[in-house]
Amino acid sequence: MLSSPSLIPNLIAAILYIAATVHQGTRLAQGNKADKRLLGLLGVVAVLAQGSALFFQLLTPLGLSLDFFSAASLIATAVIALTLLACLSIPVENLLVLLFPLGAITALLSQFAPAGTVPLVNEEPGILAHILLSILAYGLFTIAVVQSLLLLLQDHQLKHKHPSGLIRNFPPLQTMESLLFGFLWAGWILLSLSLISGWLFLDNLFAQHLVHKTSLSCLAWIVFSVLLWGRARLGWRGHKAIRWTLAGFCLLMLAYFGSKLVREFILHI
Repeated sequence: MLSSPSLIPNLIAAILYIAATVHQGTRLAQGNKADKRLLGLLGVVAVLAQGSALFFQLLTPLGLSLDFFSAASLIATAVIALTLLACLSIPVENLLVLLFPLGAITALLSQFAPAGTVPLVNEEPGILAHILLSILAYGLFTIAVVQSLLLLLQDHQLKHKHPSGLIRNFPPLQTMESLLFGFLWAGWILLSLSLISGWLFLDNLFAQHLVHKTSLSCLAWIVFSVLLWGRARLGWRGHKAIRWTLAGFCLLMLAYFGSKLVREFILHI
């Protein structure tokens, strides 16, 4: 592991993520905005480094090796890449102060944490499409959850009239809420496509090793569907919307990482 080709890229990614977090966190604590160009440069290079490390970790002569920590690193890379792209057109750079540490942690864990039983993934195009859609859906819902937590913090501090340096650099509350539901809609569409592709390309979505993942994913889809319906029809917002967002996200993470943790580290299948 210490001599693997993924070591240097993962270390570079972690160092750059930490440097970006320190820069942004320091500026926000002072009530100032971080240098967007510097933040973007550090983020892009870190994502490229983490992506190159994943190339070595995931691709093996026997097939695609998607173990627990590599999967976490892959989703974190997708989350940060999506957020950096979003920063080009909408004001979401404050999300990076929480996402960059996530990138550093997952890069280091994927490199140094012990691997469990690693299942090889069928590389048929339909299966790969299902995996890609799932990762993008998890990524967008992760962004939505971070957005909801920042929205909760912003709402709390504004009500108590003690906005911190971080909050003073946020867009207005209404804009933050609109961004949250934009991410939720995008994640819901991708999750829907992921479930449809699973039905089409997997032999049996309710096979013994998939039943928990499928059931929890379907429950998460229902939770997010109700939330989006409640927003459109009943005007749900604020704490109610945040609670439903967190509930759906927890179900989704249990569906993937919960079942993966049990299979790889407890059942060894």
